[in-house]
Amino acid sequence: MEMVDGSGIISLNMFSRPSSPLAPGMFAIVPLLLLALFPPPGKELFVATSANNSALVIRIKALSPTVSVDDAQRVTYCAVTTGKELARKWRVVGVASWLPGLQNLYVKLGWRKGGLCFQYSTELLIRLDALKLQTLEFHWAESQPDTVSENNALVVTARGQPFEKGILLDSWRCQPHVAWTQVTTDPEYHWKENKSAAALALGRANNEIPEKHR
Repeated sequence: MEMVDGSGIISLNMFSRPSSPLAPGMFAIVPLLLLALFPPPGKELFVATSANNSALVIRIKALSPTVSVDDAQRVTYCAVTTGKELARKWRVVGVASWLPGLQNLYVKLGWRKGGLCFQYSTELLIRLDALKLQTLEFHWAESQPDTVSENNALVVTARGQPFEKGILLDSWRCQPHVAWTQVTTDPEYHWKENKSAAALALGRANNEIPEKHR
């Protein structure tokens, strides 16, 4: 499972993990390293570290001939800069930056005010929606809801495209950077759309944390 920036491969995502701070696989480094070195066929995961990440811009633009380059660039810029801003705000530092389950634990213990997957997704969705883009739309993605391995992210599609055709934007997994891939080729999570979660997030003020268990 390669992590790729616009300039090329930068690392291996050897520390992928479920989102719960106490999930059994949180420290299972050896099996995850094997997954990183030998990803399932047809699976891929990339990481955008730059707000001008050309690979992500190109993939978003390629969703449809109707997608404008400007919209693809604005989504990329917003996603990356929002992730970095929130990571600073929520003090994601040290080990928690590559093992975000620890950040979840810090939040649950009251040591941090944010850094959970749904918080990243809520804030990013609000900001992307505020751009009022003409050629793209956004969806709420969830994996394994109501379990210790739950994760939430966003999916961007061309207007009118189904969720399954979109590009996943996961601000939690590799915080402060943005993990991304075609939504059906994620090697770690199987994603489904949750329209009610998107409506709930957009119905709240930008600075209000949704009342959810994680």
